[in-house]
Amino acid sequence: MYILGINAYHADSSAALLKNGEVIYATEEERFERIKHWAGLPLKSIAFCLEAEGISIHDVKAICIGRDPKAKLKNKIKYTLSNRKIALGMFKQRFSNRNDLQSIEELIKESFGYCPPIKYIEHHRAHLASAFFSSPFDEATVVSIDGSGDFSTVMIGKAKNNTIEVIESQDFPVSIGIFYSAFTQFLGFPYYGDEYKVMGLSPYGQPTFLEEMRKVIWSGKKTILEWDKSYFDLEGGVISYDNNMPVVSTLFKQEKLEPIFGKRKSKTDTFEQRHKDIASSVQKRTEELIFEILTRAFELTGLENVCIAGGVAQNSVANGKVLENTPFKHLYIPSAGHDAGISMGAAQYYYFNDLKNDRIAPLYNANLGISFTNDQVKTILDEMNLEAEFMEDDELFSFLADKISSSAVVGFFDGRAEFGPRALGSRSILADPRNEKAQQLLNEKIKKRESFRPFAPSILEEFGSTYFDNYQFTPFMERVLPIKEEMRSTIPAVTHVDGSGRLQSVSKELRPRYHALITKFYEKTGVPILINTSFNENEPVVNHPKEALDCFFRTNLDVLVLQNYVLVK
Repeated sequence: MYILGINAYHADSSAALLKNGEVIYATEEERFERIKHWAGLPLKSIAFCLEAEGISIHDVKAICIGRDPKAKLKNKIKYTLSNRKIALGMFKQRFSNRNDLQSIEELIKESFGYCPPIKYIEHHRAHLASAFFSSPFDEATVVSIDGSGDFSTVMIGKAKNNTIEVIESQDFPVSIGIFYSAFTQFLGFPYYGDEYKVMGLSPYGQPTFLEEMRKVIWSGKKTILEWDKSYFDLEGGVISYDNNMPVVSTLFKQEKLEPIFGKRKSKTDTFEQRHKDIASSVQKRTEELIFEILTRAFELTGLENVCIAGGVAQNSVANGKVLENTPFKHLYIPSAGHDAGISMGAAQYYYFNDLKNDRIAPLYNANLGISFTNDQVKTILDEMNLEAEFMEDDELFSFLADKISSSAVVGFFDGRAEFGPRALGSRSILADPRNEKAQQLLNEKIKKRESFRPFAPSILEEFGSTYFDNYQFTPFMERVLPIKEEMRSTIPAVTHVDGSGRLQSVSKELRPRYHALITKFYEKTGVPILINTSFNENEPVVNHPKEALDCFFRTNLDVLVLQNYVLVK
C-alpha cells in the first residue's frame, strides 16, 4: 500500500512516500526549486517520489496533507471575535492559502492525470506522528512545539503502538516559536528560518536579560503557556507566502522592547555584547520553557520515553539538555522535525493511527532523497567537458583522508540526499577538525556567512563517549552535547565557544561509506571526527551534480567528490 504525504502551501513544502508504512522517499521542494523554504504545492517532489519508486499516481491509496482547516474552528471564531485586528491580519494572509488548499485536487489531476482521495491531518498531529511512528518506542510521551499550526502552538500526547492520543494543546497566539522569532528580528535577523543564527550567537553572551525574558513569556497553569501580549505585534499577521516565499511580519513592538533591551539591531550594525547577551537570554528562557513543558507532559503520561517534533525541536542546544533536565530517560527526534517533516508525519498518522496498521522498524535513515549513479555522473561530466578521476572506494577514502588532513576542504556528494535541514555526509562539505583556522575559512570563503556560526563534528559512533560528556546516540545531528574538556584542544574547529558541539553519530551499519571515510581519517590522524557542514552557499543544499559543480567552481573548495569521481583544483 502506497500513501503519499505532502506539506503544501506552507514553509518547507515537501513530499514523502510510504510503502506499507515504511518511508521510502522524502524530499523538500526547495531542493528542486532552489529557493530556501519554498512554500507552494510540491509537484516536483511528488514526481520524484513516484518516479523513483517506478509507480504512477494511480498506485497511491491516499494523499495526506499536514493541515486541517477545520481544526479548532470554535476556538478560532472565539479568538476572532475578541481580537479583530489581529484576526483580520492573519486571515488576510491565510485566505489565499485556503483557496490554494481547495485547488490541490485540481492541480494534482492536471499534473498527473488523477488525484487519489485527499486526507487532511491536523498540523501538530502530523508532527507527533513523524516523531513517534519513526521512533523505536512502543509507547511514549509525544510533544510538538512550534510557531503555530492549525491554531495550536504546543501539543502534548500519549502514544502507544499505532495510536496517538492528544491530551492537551496550547492555542495560538501564545507561542515559544513566535517569542523566539520576535527576538530574532530584534537582533537584526529578518528572514524566515533565521532563528538558528540566534542559537549560534547565544554562547558568546551571558543571560543577563533572563529575568526580563521571564516577564515576557512563562508556563501557565490552566494553559500550557502564558505571555504578556504587549510585547508582540500580531496585527500584521504572522507569516505570508508571496510567490511561495515565506515572509514573516514584524512580530515585536519596538516601543516596548527598546526601553528594556536597548535599540534594535539593524542588519548593518556590528554586534555588541548587549546583542550577544540578548541572544543568550532568549536561548536560556526557551530552554527553561521547553523543559517545563516536557516535565508537564511527563506528569500527564508517566512514560519515560519522549518523542519531540515541531520547529522548536530544531533547537539542538536545548535538545542536548533534555534528558538531564527532565524526568525522561530516552529521546527520539526525527531528521526533519521542522515543517518539512509534516509530509512524512501526515502519511504516517493516516497509515498507523487511522488505518490501524501494525508498527514497523524505527527510522534512523535520513537518506530518502534523490541519488545519481556513477554512470549518470560521468554523463554529466562529459556533457560539461569536465575531466575527473574515477577512484574505487578504498583508494578514494585514502585520498580524501590525505587531502583533508593537509587542510583541503572537500565537497562530498554521495548517495541519496538527506531529508531534513542537516547534511549528514551525503551532501556535505568536509574539513579537518584539528585546524584552528577551519571555522574562519569555511565561514568567510566558502559558506559566506556570519563568523560566529559553528560547524558540526561527525564522529564515529564507537568513539562518542570518548569525546563527549553524557554522550547520546545522535544520528541526525539533532543535539548539542558538551565536548570533554581534555578533547577540546584536539578538535578546535568543531568546539564551540562554550565547549559544546552539535554532533552527528556515524554508524557503520547506517552510513557505511561515510563511516569508512572517517575511519581512514582516523587511521591517518588518530582523530575519528570530520567537520561536516551542508554543501551549499546561501542556497538550498545541493541536490544535483550540476549544483555541486557550480558551488565547487564559485567557492574556495579544493576537492569535489561526485560518487566515485574526483575533481581537484
